[in-house]
Amino acid sequence: MFWNESARDTVYRDLYEEGARILSGVIEEEREARLDARLLLEHVCGTNLQTLLLDAERIVPCEEVARYRELLVRRSKREPLAYIVGCSDFMGLTFAVDHRVLIPEQDTENLIEEIMKETCDGDRILDLCTGSGCILLSLLHYSNGSTGVGTDLSRDALDVAQKNAERLSLQDRCEWREGDLFEAVREGEKFDLIVSNPPYICSAVIGGLAPEVQAHEPMMALDGGEDGLMFYKRIIPEACQYLVTGGMLYLEIGYDQAQEVTALMEEAGYYEVRTIRDYGGNDRIVCGIKSIHQK
Repeated sequence: MFWNESARDTVYRDLYEEGARILSGVIEEEREARLDARLLLEHVCGTNLQTLLLDAERIVPCEEVARYRELLVRRSKREPLAYIVGCSDFMGLTFAVDHRVLIPEQDTENLIEEIMKETCDGDRILDLCTGSGCILLSLLHYSNGSTGVGTDLSRDALDVAQKNAERLSLQDRCEWREGDLFEAVREGEKFDLIVSNPPYICSAVIGGLAPEVQAHEPMMALDGGEDGLMFYKRIIPEACQYLVTGGMLYLEIGYDQAQEVTALMEEAGYYEVRTIRDYGGNDRIVCGIKSIHQK
């Protein structure tokens, strides 16, 4: 696609500049293009930032040059970096990701941090639409004795979540169940906390998303129906059946959905319903507490 000659041994700095030049032609933000070029090179060569700063004249063998160029082709087609390298950092942890799950976003770290302010060691947690398991596993990692269940309609996603549980040595504190939201929850089962980052993008908007998202990330994890609220309308009234009295429901939302989701929470009888903004100043989380009057 970009080269008319066979790969040959190349100076590390020159190879990086080659990658940055190629990606700058397809990625709008030059800083992102240069970062991705460096991270891909580090992935192939097993190096880090210090290599470019202190050992940039090192020679990269032709086999690694060829592999790097293969990955550049994939990224130039707007395949997300995380899928190419097979992992993504989230909450100080590294999670395996591939095309079967969404890539964990930094905005979701706000959700974890807010929950951690309220939860106690030993809590029982339910994570709906768990995907890679990043929410549940982060909460378990940063607690003592808490356990949880992650549910998802995708068996493929649950396979990724199980892999991540094993990577983090948390497989004995969680279980993964296939099903449509609460279908996977057993009768009479109760939780101290229910959390979800469900699909919340309006169906009509998906076609306008970045190529990395609409062409590569799983559509079933994105599409929230005509108004983007389809899953909230199901989760909010049903969750009270599985929460202990005083248990909390935490939901990640789209930046423009706070009013509608708050209204759904209040109509369902939760109290102390509040909206929390992310670090960018956008509404990102709605949470509430199960009342003694809810059934």
